[in-house]
Amino acid sequence: MIIIYHNNRCSKSRSGLEILKKSGKDFKVIKYLENVPTKSELKALIKLLGIEPIDLVRKNEAIWKSNYKNKDISNDSIINAMLEHPKLIERPIVVSGNNAVIGRPPERILDLIS
Repeated sequence: MIIIYHNNRCSKSRSGLEILKKSGKDFKVIKYLENVPTKSELKALIKLLGIEPIDLVRKNEAIWKSNYKNKDISNDSIINAMLEHPKLIERPIVVSGNNAVIGRPPERILDLIS
């Protein structure tokens, strides 16, 4: 089952969702601002993506700039920041089996689901 972690207010996330709809494949939408992943789920996503926690952070968000930017914080603290402020999580994230991508640009999703 393909899963998209989606924020409808984000144009890239909406584009990613449209790619999945056009693919004809079954998928599940998780609106992660409303259904925030657990810490273990977020860690699992980071592992599937093959990135460091900092690479999943939207660094241009005001919350990040005012509270975390230029501070020496641990990976665990970065994950906690994303859980406390889920809008910091980069989007969309699409998971298919044991693989995942951040859909920026949204066309990256095609590589995952093809």
